[in-house]
Amino acid sequence: MKRPRLEVNLEELDRVLDHAREAPLNESDYEKLRNTLHALAGMLPPPRSTEKTKNVLGQPETPEPKSDPEKQPGHGRNGASSYTGAKQVAVPHPTLKPGEPCPGCRKGKIYPQKEPRVLVRLIGQAPLAATVYSLDRLRCNLCGEVFTAPEPEGVGPEKYDETTAAMIALLKYGSGMPFYRLEKLEHLLGIPLPASTQWEIVEETAEVIKAARDELLRQAAQGEVLHNDDTSMRVLAMAREPSDDRTGVFTSGIVSTQQGQKIALYFTGRQHAGENLRDVLAHRAKGLAAPVQMSDALSRNTSALPDGVEILLANCLAHGRRQFVEVADSFPEACRYVLETLGRIYKYDAEAREQKLSPAERLAFHQQHSKPVMEHLQQWMERQFAEHLVEPNSGLGKAITYFLRHWKGLTAFLRDAGAPLDNNLWNAASGIPEIMPTSGLCRVRQIQWFFVGLG
Repeated sequence: MKRPRLEVNLEELDRVLDHAREAPLNESDYEKLRNTLHALAGMLPPPRSTEKTKNVLGQPETPEPKSDPEKQPGHGRNGASSYTGAKQVAVPHPTLKPGEPCPGCRKGKIYPQKEPRVLVRLIGQAPLAATVYSLDRLRCNLCGEVFTAPEPEGVGPEKYDETTAAMIALLKYGSGMPFYRLEKLEHLLGIPLPASTQWEIVEETAEVIKAARDELLRQAAQGEVLHNDDTSMRVLAMAREPSDDRTGVFTSGIVSTQQGQKIALYFTGRQHAGENLRDVLAHRAKGLAAPVQMSDALSRNTSALPDGVEILLANCLAHGRRQFVEVADSFPEACRYVLETLGRIYKYDAEAREQKLSPAERLAFHQQHSKPVMEHLQQWMERQFAEHLVEPNSGLGKAITYFLRHWKGLTAFLRDAGAPLDNNLWNAASGIPEIMPTSGLCRVRQIQWFFVGLG
C-alpha cells in the first residue's frame, strides 16, 4: 500500500520530543511522531534473504530462458512415484483377463497396458496408535478355575514395541518435536503417553542400538571427505565431569562421505567440532590415505589428532565469500569483483558435477580452469595492500586479510582430489545444496545419541 506524502518539520519534532520529557504525549503529537518513524522505516532497504551475487550487488534479474515449446510444463503437484512410503495395492480387473476377447468390438483381444491407471488416496492417522485387546475369561462355578482366551498371534509381550521407540525418536530428534508436544498431540487423539514415559522408551532403545552406533562411527572414520561444524545448543541439565570448567554446550555435525555414501553423526556436549572429529578419527584404520577435512577456519573446528592419523585441511570458500557479502554495501566495486570471480569458480565446479567427473578428473579440470582465476584473485588482493588501496582495518581490508591468511585451505580443491569448495553438501540429483546440519541431537544423562542419515 502506498503511503501518503508526509511533510516533516524538524523544529516541530524537536518540540514534541522536548515536551515528552515533561509530560506524556497527547494524541496529536503521538500521531506526528509515529507517522514520521514509519516513513523513515519505509525508506530502509529490505533485508537480504539470500547471498546470491545479483541480490548482494543489486543486479537486475537475469531473464529466464524461453522454455522448449515441445516440453510441456509440469503442474507442480507430486506424482504417484513421489509417494515412496505409500502402501502399494494392485487392483486386478474384476471380469476381464489378458488374452480374452475384447468386450467392445468383440473382434480383437485385450492385453495389459505398460502403465496402469494410478489413484493416490491419503488418510489421517496418529503418530502412535494403540490397540486394546479384551481377552475373554471363563470361570468354573464348581472348582473356580478361570480360563482366559489366548493372546492373538503377533501381539508380543511388550506394551511398547520397536516401532513406538523408532517413531518417538524420529519425531523428537529427526523433526524436532518436543516430548511434551507429542504428549499433548497424542492426548487429543485419545492415546495418553506422558513425556517421561517417552524418554524412558527412547533411553531403553538407545542401549539396544549402541552396536549400530559403534559400527557407523567406524565406517564414518574411513571416509574420504569429512565435513564438520558446530553451533551452540541449549540443554537444561547435563552431567559433567568435576574437572570440566567449560560452560558452553555445542552440537557438532560430522558428515563423512565416501563413494557417494554419506554418514551424518551429531554430538551434543561441551566438546567442539574439532574434538569430536578427533574422537571419530581414532577409529580410522591404519594405512589409509589422509582424508580431506572440510570446515570453516575457526580454530575450534580442528584439534590435535590421534597418533598416526593425518588430514588434508580444506577451508570453506562460502565462509570466505561471506566476508565480502557483509561489506558489499560499503565497498560495492571491490566486492563485485571478488564475488563475480568466485562465481566463476562455482560455475566451473557445477560443470564438473554435470559432467560427472571422477575426483582426479575434477582436480585436473579445476587446475586448468579455476587455478588461473584464483591466482589472479590472489594477486589482486595482495596489490590492494601493497599499493595502499585498502585500509587493513576497514571491513574490506579484514575480508581480504581473512582470505589471504587462509588461502591454502580455501584453495585445497586445486591440490587435493575430492576436496570440495565449501561445507555445503550437494544433492547430485537436484543440484541443490544441503547445508551442513549442526543440530538435532542431545547428550543427556551420559547418553550420547547419533542420528544418522545415509545417502
